[in-house]
Amino acid sequence: MAQRGFQIVSAYQHEGLNLPKRSTLSSAGYDLEAAVSAVIPPKNFTVIPTGLKAYMEPDEVLLIYSRSSLFEKKRLILTNSVGVIDHDYYDNPDNEGHIRVMLYNLGDLPAVISKGERLVQAVFTKFLIADNDRKTGKIRTGGFGSTGS
Repeated sequence: MAQRGFQIVSAYQHEGLNLPKRSTLSSAGYDLEAAVSAVIPPKNFTVIPTGLKAYMEPDEVLLIYSRSSLFEKKRLILTNSVGVIDHDYYDNPDNEGHIRVMLYNLGDLPAVISKGERLVQAVFTKFLIADNDRKTGKIRTGGFGSTGS
């Protein structure tokens, strides 16, 4: 039975995307690549699609971190510092669980992103629930603020 992993979303099935992989045997993170080429203007942000979705166990989360070279080479940062992909984001009705990353260009020159360029790393991990936790009953419908303001 599959526990966790990545799949290509239906809109990108025929785009020649690579499933994420770890760079070394001891790497915690899976490198996610840009599904399209893009140019991020100076002092501006752009949402870059990965063409991927992630499935995992209900008590797991996928954390998205900027690759260390992203700022050094291109002056790009992940706008929310760490992205959080919850278990129920997978196959949600709004966007199929498509993982997209919002990057901000702190540099003075446009930042060029090439299709297939490794942008972020994704780490699966378990999480804990507080003793007094109460389920809200809400159903996820999408991403980027879909669980409330």
